[in-house]
Amino acid sequence: MSTPRDGNRDGFDDGDGRGWREPPHLGNGGDDEEDRPNFADRRRTPREEPPAGQPWQPPGWDLPAAEPDRPARRDDVPPSTQHPQQQPPSDQAQYPPPQGPPAEQAQYPPPEQPAPRGLFGRRRRKPGAVEQVFRYEGDLVGAQGWALQQGWTVSDGTAPQDAPLADLIASAPVRATKDHRAGNVLRGRAGTLELVAFDVVYASGRYLVPEYAVTAVPMLGTVPGFRLSPARFWRHRTGGLVPMPSGDQAFDARWLLLAAEDDPRLRRLAQDPAVHAALLGSDDGDEFWSGAGHVAAIRPDGHRPQLLEHHARLLTAVTAALTSGY
Repeated sequence: MSTPRDGNRDGFDDGDGRGWREPPHLGNGGDDEEDRPNFADRRRTPREEPPAGQPWQPPGWDLPAAEPDRPARRDDVPPSTQHPQQQPPSDQAQYPPPQGPPAEQAQYPPPEQPAPRGLFGRRRRKPGAVEQVFRYEGDLVGAQGWALQQGWTVSDGTAPQDAPLADLIASAPVRATKDHRAGNVLRGRAGTLELVAFDVVYASGRYLVPEYAVTAVPMLGTVPGFRLSPARFWRHRTGGLVPMPSGDQAFDARWLLLAAEDDPRLRRLAQDPAVHAALLGSDDGDEFWSGAGHVAAIRPDGHRPQLLEHHARLLTAVTAALTSGY
């Protein structure tokens, strides 16, 4: 074990420092010290001094002089931003300035609106084909305004004369429940007919939702039970009703008459040309039936002026065929 008192070892001396020499791996410590690079001396070499009167700057730090009117050159643009088909202009004067509105006045397409969101931020479901065909198109204010202009009366469905409408709703060829009732009742005259039109509504919270639009003609005498529906409609509660063909292939392909009994009035209804023309010219969206002393038309919608006139025109043809023999 060596100690500091062992004298000079590997060029180190613990005396007054006069016997110290540079370690061999740094030079100046061996016999061939002149051949070894002296890194210590190189680190002590001063840097190149700048010319007198100028501060020192790293190489490449100085920038070219500013020239405000200096034209842009292709070599000033980085290669990554140059278009591969763009050619450098040989003379800027050869290219006229661009025509058209300035950049700030350019027309841009409007940004796309975000899709509407429903409850809890969920994307609203796109309505299906059935919902698009039978979507609610009612116009409560427009229907009442039209009725008042025609001299009709308006009721909310709770008047004493509206009580028989509950039996008419119960006999309708739709799945009505005990929660359905008549609302927005309109009474008046259209041509030769006395009509009562109303919406079949149900309560949803504090609001009444119209689900069906009914237009009916009160009949003086008895009317045989029947149902006249588009052939494409699904039918329920048809027990005791039998089909009654008209003999017209085009009409029977689109409409179906179901009769509760073999009655001459229903045969006239099935074969009446005016009824065929009116129904074949429609969109096959209404059903007709007799019940509670009325002949009525129903559609999954809310009443509006166009629907009132449409039902009045079809009911005129249907009731005329039923009463033509009397």
